Amino acid sequence: MKDIVAIGEVLIDLTQTGVNEQGVGQYAANPGGAPANLAVAASRLGASTAFVGKVGKDAYGSYLRAVLNENGVDTQGLLEDSKEHTTLAVVSVDETGERSFSFYRNPSADVNLKPEEIPAELLKNTRILHFGSVSLTAEPARSATLYAAKAARENGCLVSYDPNYRASLWSSEEEAIREMKNALPLCDILKISDEELPLLTGTTDPAAGSAILSKLGIRLIFITLGANGAFFRLGEETGSVPGIKVKVGDTNGAGDTFFGAALSKLVNEDLDKLPLEKLTETAAFANKAASITTSRHGAIPAMPRLEEVK
Repeated sequence: MKDIVAIGEVLIDLTQTGVNEQGVGQYAANPGGAPANLAVAASRLGASTAFVGKVGKDAYGSYLRAVLNENGVDTQGLLEDSKEHTTLAVVSVDETGERSFSFYRNPSADVNLKPEEIPAELLKNTRILHFGSVSLTAEPARSATLYAAKAARENGCLVSYDPNYRASLWSSEEEAIREMKNALPLCDILKISDEELPLLTGTTDPAAGSAILSKLGIRLIFITLGANGAFFRLGEETGSVPGIKVKVGDTNGAGDTFFGAALSKLVNEDLDKLPLEKLTETAAFANKAASITTSRHGAIPAMPRLEEVK
């Protein structure tokens, strides 16, 4: 039995680390991909995790498998595609640490994951099945992801969802909103950023937006607020935790660390009986973990272990 199975993309983040004396950008090939990031974050913080996805039969694919294994993530569901390469994302970072993305992805290996390639035993033997919206941007990965979420729910698992919006991967904002919204009724736990909240709810107000999302049947909602911390809703109860001031390296992987940290604390909890005090402690723990990630460079390499958060 796994605590968390994450499905979706694992890729190489070519992350800008600075410029040389001539002003030319310098980049590091960091392991990344939001669901893979979350699986590593949760694993480093004590949860048992597995990853389902597809990489190319290339050096980057072998490297990514090794990184997941080194971080305690089960890779029996990570397949190799002999035709397409591992996905690359170029991550440029401005002076405040904020990111912009350019993807070298369509076609690429992660898009080619098919429903029949997902190990059925993983969908039966996990407490939480997690997915994001990047794997909803193209077929057959979209069908594979939605199949996994539905099957996990039928097996009695909790389903978590992060509609991490990457504009360049969608043909239009309208398509992105439609597909991201279509997945909302499948999830029990949602993590959404303050930038994505108005896309899916039409409001920037966390209380009002989370109330709209709650009416879709989503039981627990986290809204990350960047430097201002996080807001959460469980049914009619709401709360928040403040931000933690750090010197920012880059913000890549911060949301994935937050959600992975939160899920690592929730795997043995009954959401129907979760007290607000416990939920506040969970959000504070997740916020601390995310703040450590933002103080470093890269996504997976920057994620803390349990001793550091404590």
